[in-house]
Amino acid sequence: MGLPMTRFSSFFSSFAVLLGLVITNAAILCSGGITSSFVRLDEKAKDMPFEADVFRLPPGYNAPQQVHITQGDHEGKAVIVSWVTVAERGSNTVLYWSENSSQKYKAKGKVTKYKFYNYTSGYIHHSTIKHLKYNTKYYYKIGIGHTTRTFWFVTPPEVGPDVPYTFGLIGDLGQSFDSNSTLTHYESNPTKGQTVLFVGDLSYADNYPNHDNVRWDTWGRFIERSVAYQPWIWTAGNHEIDFAPEIGETKPFKPFTHRYPVPYKASNSTAPFWYSIKRGPAYIIVLASYSAYGKYTPQYKWLEEEFQKVNRSETPWLIVLMHSPWYNSYNYHYMEGESMRVMYEPWFVKNKVDLVFAGHVHAYERSERISNVAYNVVNGLCSPVSDSSAPVYITIGDGGNLEGLATNMTEPQPKYSAFREASFGHAILDIKNRTHARYGWHRNQDGYAVEADSMWFYNRVWHPLDDSTSGKS
Repeated sequence: MGLPMTRFSSFFSSFAVLLGLVITNAAILCSGGITSSFVRLDEKAKDMPFEADVFRLPPGYNAPQQVHITQGDHEGKAVIVSWVTVAERGSNTVLYWSENSSQKYKAKGKVTKYKFYNYTSGYIHHSTIKHLKYNTKYYYKIGIGHTTRTFWFVTPPEVGPDVPYTFGLIGDLGQSFDSNSTLTHYESNPTKGQTVLFVGDLSYADNYPNHDNVRWDTWGRFIERSVAYQPWIWTAGNHEIDFAPEIGETKPFKPFTHRYPVPYKASNSTAPFWYSIKRGPAYIIVLASYSAYGKYTPQYKWLEEEFQKVNRSETPWLIVLMHSPWYNSYNYHYMEGESMRVMYEPWFVKNKVDLVFAGHVHAYERSERISNVAYNVVNGLCSPVSDSSAPVYITIGDGGNLEGLATNMTEPQPKYSAFREASFGHAILDIKNRTHARYGWHRNQDGYAVEADSMWFYNRVWHPLDDSTSGKS
């Protein structure tokens, strides 16, 4: 015998309410952050042709090309100037002077060359300018004796807790049309980056037949318009390994180490793949995803000692760069950084690292402040948990490389993922003082001032308030 209509209606209404509550609670329990609704046209990236103007050779006999600078010491008072000459070795001297000064100085450097399969490099020059004044504009001239070229840079402010400083973030750049859009977008951003933190994968020369090292030359000329005027801080990615025994190349990182020096000895590192620098209010640690990092290895022992040297009263912002992300909700390179995370994440939490930037995954993602330090294989505590002492992890491997975008995401979006989007772009980290930093990610399709993802970060030592997405919602 059926229920009377009134009792059936009441039963159905109650059941619908109960079902709605269950669904709502399930969504709260299982959902993550935001998966952007913006859908970029998914098409294979296209390389810029060799005759593109961004690859053009500078005019003049033996003119210096592929000019780039990076920090040359630990404190920010030195700059490494690098360039290539092709016709002949030429002078390895840098002539430099400060703005509004008639006094000129000289810095002599070293010249190197290398061979890779059937390729022989030009003459690669590296010269370190030392004992610079903070917060000063310097001009420098190279190519003495033949065709000279003049560039400039501005040194950072003296290391200190409340000096503002602005970093650009770029990764996995390559040399496609999308790469050019990313670099143009960064250069045109009204919030001007003063230094680029580059999280690995530079030229993608290894994607071409026989690791065509001519692509290292074209990439060097492509980025010169930025990196000749402001330092880029280098992180080694998997595309810098260039290990190719099938063509007789068995020395990893050969092109990268010949072309892009870093001041690793200044932080007592024994290899150029992991090192640290201070710049303004920030202490920046660069780690190597593709060098040994297990217990007792050189990188492990170095990092263990390095955290003890960080003085958060002097450099309140502690930032780590690496290539392979530890937290990633894309079905690309998934969990490749897991073994490194297991080794080092407890140190990151103990030392209250503010931000970790990585590349590798060709998309964008920002995490909440989470950790998974409780997990020890047998206890089953394998889900990341909210942790106010943990860093925010940002994947920014979206520079525009030839391999294209990572568009396949894990579903449902995990709780630790605050925002993700498969687009190309760059980010700006604008540190205001010891407590606050403004962060914004910019997709290439938007206007130069548009932030597709943005937030204020609060320093973990000086202002450890909840800056999570969930905390604000």
